[in-house]
Amino acid sequence: QLTLVESGGGLVQPGGSLSLSCTASGFTLDYYAIYWFRQAPGQEREEVSCISKSGDFRRYAESAKDRFTTTRDNAGNMVYLHMDNLKPEDTAVYSCAADFFCMADELPTGYWGQGTQVTVSS
Repeated sequence: QLTLVESGGGLVQPGGSLSLSCTASGFTLDYYAIYWFRQAPGQEREEVSCISKSGDFRRYAESAKDRFTTTRDNAGNMVYLHMDNLKPEDTAVYSCAADFFCMADELPTGYWGQGTQVTVSS
């Protein structure tokens, strides 16, 4: 079965840090740009970041700039999202998704993961 699998979510206090991981089951990630999305209850899905196949291009949502960093380890078949200075409004289900490029104004059309819950609360 070809899919993406996220891990690393959990409960963290405001101001804390958390790192999420995304790996592929059944295929290798180095052919794909990898997105991170998040969706909070009752809210629309929001793109958080996108990293190109080689990692030399990255983009972030305004809400994530200067706090979140996405990296990738193609040899290890992993992509990461490191989040610092977390705020309660960062609480959401975070999912990774794959497409050939970091597209503009389009949802990725490749693989999606099921998501991992991040809760920021004291």
